[in-house]
Amino acid sequence: MKSTVKKILTVSTAFGIGLAWTAAAWSAESLDDVMKRRGLTQKDLLAAAKTYTPTGGRDEFLVFSSGGQSGQVLVYGIPSMRILKYIAVFTPEPWQGYGFDDESKEVLAQGKIDGKQLNYGDTHHPAISETNGEYDGEWLFINDKANPRVAVIDLKDFETKQIVVNPIMKSEHGGAFVTPNTEYVIEATQYAAPYSKDFVPLSKFNDEYRGAVTYWKFNREKGRIEPENSFSVELPPYSQDLSDAGKLDSDGWSFTNSFCTERYIGGIESGRPPFEAGCSQKDTDFLHMINWKRAAELVAEGKATKINDHDVITMDTAIKEGILFLIPEPKSPHGVDVSPDGKYIIVAGKLDTHASVYSFEKMKALIDAKDFAGTDPYGIPILDLKKTLHTQVQVGLGPLHNQYDSKPCIVYTSIYVDSQVTKWNYCEGKVLDKISIHYNIGHLMSMEGDTVSPKGHYLVSLNKLAIDRFNPVGPLHPQNHQLIDISNDKMELIYDMPLPLGEPHYAVAISADKLKPKIRYSTGWNSRKDERSEYRVRPGRERTEVADGVTHVYGTLIRSHITPEIIQVEEGSTVSLHFTNVERAEDETHGFAIRGFDVNLSAEPGKTVSATFKVDKPGVYPYYCTEFCSALHLEMQGYLLVTPKGYQAEEASLQEGQSYSQEDFDKQVKANTDTQAVIDSVVEYITARNFKDFDPVVALVEDATDQLNFAADAKKKAEDYAASGDWQNATLWAQQWFQYQVKAADIGLRAKTYLDQNDAKVVNQ
Repeated sequence: MKSTVKKILTVSTAFGIGLAWTAAAWSAESLDDVMKRRGLTQKDLLAAAKTYTPTGGRDEFLVFSSGGQSGQVLVYGIPSMRILKYIAVFTPEPWQGYGFDDESKEVLAQGKIDGKQLNYGDTHHPAISETNGEYDGEWLFINDKANPRVAVIDLKDFETKQIVVNPIMKSEHGGAFVTPNTEYVIEATQYAAPYSKDFVPLSKFNDEYRGAVTYWKFNREKGRIEPENSFSVELPPYSQDLSDAGKLDSDGWSFTNSFCTERYIGGIESGRPPFEAGCSQKDTDFLHMINWKRAAELVAEGKATKINDHDVITMDTAIKEGILFLIPEPKSPHGVDVSPDGKYIIVAGKLDTHASVYSFEKMKALIDAKDFAGTDPYGIPILDLKKTLHTQVQVGLGPLHNQYDSKPCIVYTSIYVDSQVTKWNYCEGKVLDKISIHYNIGHLMSMEGDTVSPKGHYLVSLNKLAIDRFNPVGPLHPQNHQLIDISNDKMELIYDMPLPLGEPHYAVAISADKLKPKIRYSTGWNSRKDERSEYRVRPGRERTEVADGVTHVYGTLIRSHITPEIIQVEEGSTVSLHFTNVERAEDETHGFAIRGFDVNLSAEPGKTVSATFKVDKPGVYPYYCTEFCSALHLEMQGYLLVTPKGYQAEEASLQEGQSYSQEDFDKQVKANTDTQAVIDSVVEYITARNFKDFDPVVALVEDATDQLNFAADAKKKAEDYAASGDWQNATLWAQQWFQYQVKAADIGLRAKTYLDQNDAKVVNQ
């Protein structure tokens, strides 16, 4: 043991000398030298300083970006632009075991359509839960454009907990958007279709094809959408697009724009002009204005119609009850965004050069006075465009979306065709600045820019094309998110970020200090249901049971072994593995993979995960931990042995690869005694400080105590075998005693390091 320590010290000393030499060499290169070598300007250095986050530093904001065709959500930081996580939602994701363990398979199964399991989604619009119009950092919602669905993500652990399928829509794009207190999650159709599942010919498009806005009721206490308490408002067969909920002055109303109000149905294969020609003839389309609070009351009063076991307020009822109105808007609009004070609604028409600012006060006054310009073909009242406008501003060619600044009356609009962002004052109707981006911007995002109190500082341009911005990687390029500094009068581009996962469509950013994610689960936790798992097990209670023809294996995962290490079943058996990660230390995740059965599990500290499969072929199937969890990670292994039917075990004892003597035992015990002395010194160091003031250290101490308890048990077994003269088992159990000590020492040193780094900070404060 002493010779080992000596070697470590020798290497460490040499390494330290090497570091000193390296530091001296690097210090010889000045900042000017670096600038010259890399061809950098002072402006480049300033941009780098604005985004650089030193080792151990944290970002001011976290971004939740849709993952587009990946069906996932991406999480990255601002200003560093470092990707932190992928959240699996509509598609399997192996690293986190999503779609591979039984618990997450249940969540994915909620998204079945017509009984079919879907392993694809097109995520578009994430929305963070709100309280009084402010982000509260509790929940995230995301839609699936390809298959009209909405998912609920818990921001306590960044996991998908629920998927709901829209019962009447065949297509959607305008989701997800929340009301100011997250009473409802809004989802709007894209392409009109029959509500029924039957075939309806296009010749009946005007009469039987319909759009809709669905209001999914969210139960905050349960953290789940309640389909039984949700409802929709029937809309004409226009192509509804994006939505936004009113706030403050306009609270209780929602706004959904549309395109193709011409109700054109295409048909190039029969010689007709294509959709793009027929859907852009009119100069205006319609902004839908819905009183959702009154609509909810109508449902409670029994004035909704059941369609596919879902409450729908028909257009006739909506018109009669005065909850649905239309307002002309520039043709082919894409964004509709309510100002922080709720007084204005900005719409940009992508085939126009203007952004239109509507006054909610004027809109409401016209409704109250029943001053309408007419009705649409379905009898919905239309408000006069000029009477509802506050102003119109020429912002550029191809305006799409809008995001608000912390400065009053300041808004930013994405300009797709011109590849620019326009900064302008929507109160005065005046353009203030423009900046070119690369290339063809879609959505854009400011920090908490769609809440009642945007934070300013930064803006992100979500670009559709990258072209020449990054190293070429084949015909398929990454997307490009560009970070823009908006803290001054002039916008400044400071970072290009390639995103190589799907086509991120929209993103939302929240102040990092509003998020309070947990770092471990209660031991034996089913994270998908947020309850104790029925399959949880504690160390020492691992077992195998057969119930209803299924072999259930209740096991544990801990550095550095999987219990059980050997599982034996007969061919044709159905096996259900249940593993509980019994670690409590932060970031001590374990995985489980086994050859040939498509099983890949991820178990964070405290979590219980399961995998059920049939073993239909005799054989030997190794399994192992997939997460590099400790110095003995490679020894964290085992075997699933599938015996042929009727197999009789051979009468033969196991042959050890190595024989051990009393000398080996004594040598190992001496090493263990020396190791214990090191552990004792670390324990003395930790307990002499205020370690209980630091939750991560408390968890580490608990884990180290567990390991030492295991060590004590192994020590007793070693001594018992030694007393009987069985030096083989005595030496092996002494080695296991040492393994537990090593793990305890590793945990203890992590705790010591944490105290060294954080205790001083507390004292200095």
